[in-house]
Amino acid sequence: MAHDHRHQQHKHDHPVPEHGHGHGPDHHDHDQLDWAEMAPLLEAQAELYTPLYRQAMTWLAREVPEPGLVVDVGSGPGVVSCLFADAFPGARVVAADGAGPLLDRARDRAARLRVGDRFSTLTGDLPGVLGELDYPADLMWASQSLHHLGDQRAALAALAGHLAPGGTLAVLEGGLPARFLPRDIGIGRPGLQARMHAVEEGSFAEMRASLPGTVAETEDWPAMLTAAGLKHTGTRSFLLDLPAPLTDGARAYVTTSLSRLRDRIGDGLDAVDRTTLDRLLDPGDEASVHRRQDVFVLLAHTVYTAQRSS
Repeated sequence: MAHDHRHQQHKHDHPVPEHGHGHGPDHHDHDQLDWAEMAPLLEAQAELYTPLYRQAMTWLAREVPEPGLVVDVGSGPGVVSCLFADAFPGARVVAADGAGPLLDRARDRAARLRVGDRFSTLTGDLPGVLGELDYPADLMWASQSLHHLGDQRAALAALAGHLAPGGTLAVLEGGLPARFLPRDIGIGRPGLQARMHAVEEGSFAEMRASLPGTVAETEDWPAMLTAAGLKHTGTRSFLLDLPAPLTDGARAYVTTSLSRLRDRIGDGLDAVDRTTLDRLLDPGDEASVHRRQDVFVLLAHTVYTAQRSS
């Protein structure tokens, strides 16, 4: 079984945030992030997204009903890794990431959930650290981690090399960005979130362009998986639909997400949209997301599966 490399801090160039970030608030300046500080936010998001991940795991179980080893590539603090341990009670689970503080929390979570006896971690550069696996994976999960690596095609080929014969690689990339608000929120100009998403896309492109060894790639994941020597076996999108009125936890997540977006892309918005966003984040404003009753969470994530030949 894979060893617990908690003392190896081979931090890779762009540590991977927890699953579910998409083109979201943490797709920049990864080397400067304080992972211990970020961990609660990453955990809260993954916990909120749990219904979506459980849907995906139910789907994956039809292709890989009884995996012996599941590897979560870019696991962050291990929320989803532990969901895999729950979904596949006969499997051993390895959480692999470049951020040691997050993996500390992953091990703690596994212990609390009483799956620690079949849970371990690998800390180091992705995908290179996977060479320390004791044996190949029957199911490998890479959730929004590959686009943090410059050469995604080469990364897929490397992941494929760590699959057991007949093993499955599941890649979560793309889908639809999170929506929190109606098109017309009664303040500012209608369509605020659409304009914010456009700025985010530009920021994402800049992030990709700045990666070491970056290779421009058409985001045709089935084609890339095929080029990596795997057989594309399925594509499916999963919806997270949390309608208004939100729970306190979901509302807190929306507030934190918009606040981080304000810090990161605020300069890319015009003055009117910045003012509107500031009002949305002002707890004293009746129109803020702290108070309004029309706030929701709606998004879709797409998963692509591919199998190594037996």
